[in-house]
Amino acid sequence: MREERQSRKLTLVIVFIALLLDNMLLTVVVPIIPSYLYTIDDAAANMAKNHTMVSPHTPSGTFQTIVSLYDNSVRVTSGGPMDSTPIPLGQTQAVSPSTSALTPHNSTQPDCPKADDQLLNENVKVGLLFASKATVQLITNPFIGPLTNRIGYQIPMFAGFCIMFLSTIMFAFSSSYTLLFLARSLQGVGSSCSSVAGMGMLASVYTDDEERGNAIGIALGGLAMGVLVGPPFGSVMYEFVGKTAPFLILAVLAVLDGALQLFILQPSKVEPESQKGSSIWSLIKDPYILIAAGSICFANMAIAMLEPALPIWMMETMCPRKWQLGVAFVPASISYLIGTNIFGVLAHKMGRWLCSLIGMVLVGVSILCVPFAKDIYGLILPNFGVGFAIGMVDSSMMPIMGYLVDLRHVSVYGTVYAIADVAFCMGFALGPSAGGAIAKSIGFPWLMTIIGIVDILFAPLCYFLRSPPGREEKMAILMDSNCSMKTRSYSTQGNTEYEEMETEYDEY
Repeated sequence: MREERQSRKLTLVIVFIALLLDNMLLTVVVPIIPSYLYTIDDAAANMAKNHTMVSPHTPSGTFQTIVSLYDNSVRVTSGGPMDSTPIPLGQTQAVSPSTSALTPHNSTQPDCPKADDQLLNENVKVGLLFASKATVQLITNPFIGPLTNRIGYQIPMFAGFCIMFLSTIMFAFSSSYTLLFLARSLQGVGSSCSSVAGMGMLASVYTDDEERGNAIGIALGGLAMGVLVGPPFGSVMYEFVGKTAPFLILAVLAVLDGALQLFILQPSKVEPESQKGSSIWSLIKDPYILIAAGSICFANMAIAMLEPALPIWMMETMCPRKWQLGVAFVPASISYLIGTNIFGVLAHKMGRWLCSLIGMVLVGVSILCVPFAKDIYGLILPNFGVGFAIGMVDSSMMPIMGYLVDLRHVSVYGTVYAIADVAFCMGFALGPSAGGAIAKSIGFPWLMTIIGIVDILFAPLCYFLRSPPGREEKMAILMDSNCSMKTRSYSTQGNTEYEEMETEYDEY
């Protein structure tokens, strides 16, 4: 028994670290990519402008442009005379987002870019790049879930580490939109392997429902820490060290995680499930699973829409420094960490359906308040509310997915957590892609209004998860006092009466 407990804890630690690193890579790009892509595009625009200003009679090779990936500036170097105004040999003129190429907008701060078409177009480009990861993950998940049922969780988990390491290295050394897009898409495959296998592994080793909820809450804490550390880590490293540094640090940490998985999980072994799980289509047709998945999707869509659009909106209206673009997400990350740890335990007592319902309403209200912020300090409270509320929803709905499979289907968890991850990815695929286009066409405030109202309107559906009915054959098994599954999964005593079990259902 003691060895089994220790094995469970080690499994939880591995899943925690995998989710931490995966979500650090997910969010470390949030403050880097909008500024970096804008710098590249602005550099190209200024290079073209400089070429058009040069007289046709000017000897070729007079001007040289040097793009610095360290401080994101473009230097136009004069090597000879220029029209009637000569420039001394070796003199350089820097063109960057903080100089004359970017006209300040209602501010004297040098970091404020002009709210022109070029900046608005970044909404779409950044949104599509951010959405590519979730879109690929969305496509991959339906294959990973059944695969874990056939070969076990260890091999897909290790494959996720390998793919994530490759993606991180690509991010570090990519300097074009196409390569960054490819790196982000590749990350989606690795995330699919890690998240589906990780959650399924936890559900299989923690068979008691309350313990499972606590374990998943802790694992989601790893996700929360990744989301918490990623943006400020990325923005500070980007401004003071350069674009490559944060990704190389993540790559080193990923190698350490891979070594831990090799030592403990031994991913060379194939360990299929002892029983055949329900098909993905039968689970998708279950209305209760759909409601739980919808809650995960729409709650996370709110923060997914914020990620690409908020930094650009801040660049338009607040003239922030680069490090502030990432720090703006810190309140949401801290509150998500708090929410998942508190409600991983509390949701089981107050009712997971109620916890999720309140969380959905709070997400909607908080997201509606974001556009009213006048500076970075005005974003603290709304972002804190968004993160805390999403923590309530995730820590309630992730355990209930496993509970619904136990209650209404076969207790094999890979496929149902693939569905949960699909829901998560739909939020992060539709959010940035649609959000970028909406922000460009009707503005950031209307984007926040739309997703806020959607979350509030979806919230009442969580009431149907209050007491989901079990399938007849599953109820017969659960009512059998000699059935070990019932004792392990839903009760701490062996002689649980039917009335007590019915009360247990009502807690959901």
